Amino acid sequence: MSTDVKRVVTVLAALLLAALTTTPARAADGGAPSAGQRIAESLRTSPVYVDEAYADAVPPSRQRELAERIRRTGLPIKVVLTPHTKGDAFDGDSDVLAGVVRDRLPDERELILITTDGEFPDSLNGYEWPADTHQAEDAVDAVGFLDETRDAGLADLTAKAVELVAEGKGTERYEEAMKDLDDAAPARKPEPGKPGDSRWWLWPLAAVPALALAALATRALLRSRKAVPAVPQLVFATARAADETELRRRAEAEVLALGEATQAAGVSTTPGLQHALDAYAAAGRVLDEARGVPDLAGVLALTQEGRDAFAGSPGLPLCFFNPLHGRAALRTGWRPLGRRDRLDVAVCQDCADALRDRRAPEVLTDRAGDGRTVPYFELPAGRSVWSATGYGSLMQPLDGFNSRGSKTG
Repeated sequence: MSTDVKRVVTVLAALLLAALTTTPARAADGGAPSAGQRIAESLRTSPVYVDEAYADAVPPSRQRELAERIRRTGLPIKVVLTPHTKGDAFDGDSDVLAGVVRDRLPDERELILITTDGEFPDSLNGYEWPADTHQAEDAVDAVGFLDETRDAGLADLTAKAVELVAEGKGTERYEEAMKDLDDAAPARKPEPGKPGDSRWWLWPLAAVPALALAALATRALLRSRKAVPAVPQLVFATARAADETELRRRAEAEVLALGEATQAAGVSTTPGLQHALDAYAAAGRVLDEARGVPDLAGVLALTQEGRDAFAGSPGLPLCFFNPLHGRAALRTGWRPLGRRDRLDVAVCQDCADALRDRRAPEVLTDRAGDGRTVPYFELPAGRSVWSATGYGSLMQPLDGFNSRGSKTG
């Protein structure tokens, strides 16, 4: 979808949201302004709006510095730093926030907006109207991948975003920051249905209800290019339950197949037999105690490791971002937000293409301790063996399992 079409859809959604929320709010609380109105009114007096939740990260002194920096650029830049939560005035969506703010500033014919990201709190999004004249979107995206911003706080990240927008070379700076991804050479992928193809077993997962697919397509229209597609809660729960049932069946079959292969070997002197037996035992234990999709994906990672050991031909592990994508096609550098070092992770071709196209790869999620749904690799390594091992990208799943004596810490 083109950027212009995406922006139009976002603005239409914002207008609908404003129409649905503004009038009832006034009737209920005697005319109190909506969240969008409060932000817009604040931006009329200062180009920087910082929610109280970020008052420590961006104190008044830094806010004044940012405002002065923006004024020196001579550009119509506005900054909105506010947390996003599902169900809030903007449904936790930075695109909706941007559209609402744009609608509340009708006198600003030209506007460049920098906001916190709805999916990743330590990241920023860039928007520009009526056209991407200053390459604001790419400029802001590039900030999170620069060496100089590895440990930067929110105030410094925002200051750098303003600087790159003013420079007017956002696309060039983004491509420079991401060029290491282009250096990764893809490995030859096995042909479907042939030995070594790790995706053939995923066919049951393709039977997701048509309603879920339609919801995915509709929701994707309202997401930015960096967001992971989502679906309405009810449909998501139904699809996830169906996937988990099929995935459990497949995991059981994989464990059984590995067990039969090792038993058939008997007292064979196959070098990797003991490794395969250990992986089989670990996979069986994880399967017995599996609490959801992340654990079932771990079963697949362990059985994959066992098969590779038994065959004596270790290959790339399952995809780091989502092991349900199957065996990885290549390894590439990737730096999580807030980390100083870059991780060497194995990714499938689809995820590699997503990174190169500046899209967020589809990630496997898990539940954090506070109940939030987060990418599985954001869980503390001491709490999740899958976060610690990356399903084989960071260390072998069996090594991570043995170091804890169980599947979780």
